[in-house]
Amino acid sequence: MRVFLCFVRKNWCFCTTIVCAAITFLSLWPNEYLPSAPGGDKLHHLVAYAALVFPVALRRPRWWLLIVVLFITYSGLVEIVQPFVHRYGEWLDMAANTGGLICGILLAELVRRWEVVKERE
Repeated sequence: MRVFLCFVRKNWCFCTTIVCAAITFLSLWPNEYLPSAPGGDKLHHLVAYAALVFPVALRRPRWWLLIVVLFITYSGLVEIVQPFVHRYGEWLDMAANTGGLICGILLAELVRRWEVVKERE
């Protein structure tokens, strides 16, 4: 676990870029060509955006809150573009994305606090 967290902190920008690219690809790829995955659509959105923000929230670079606002904007833009690539843009998807961002930030904060407790022991 410690090695993973160290890797994510050190390579937060790379990790975020890879997840963002995957989200973009999967969000704009025609629906009939996507493989099925367990769980519901909103759960997929929540997990994807939690994974997107987790490295940023864990590392907390100088402008991390601005980056989160950009992720919310990006989420909305993806939903606006989807109808042009034979997908369905839904505002509830954007709500799930925002919920995912909040969950990712909270998870990163829990990890940060857990590490502080472990250091004290």
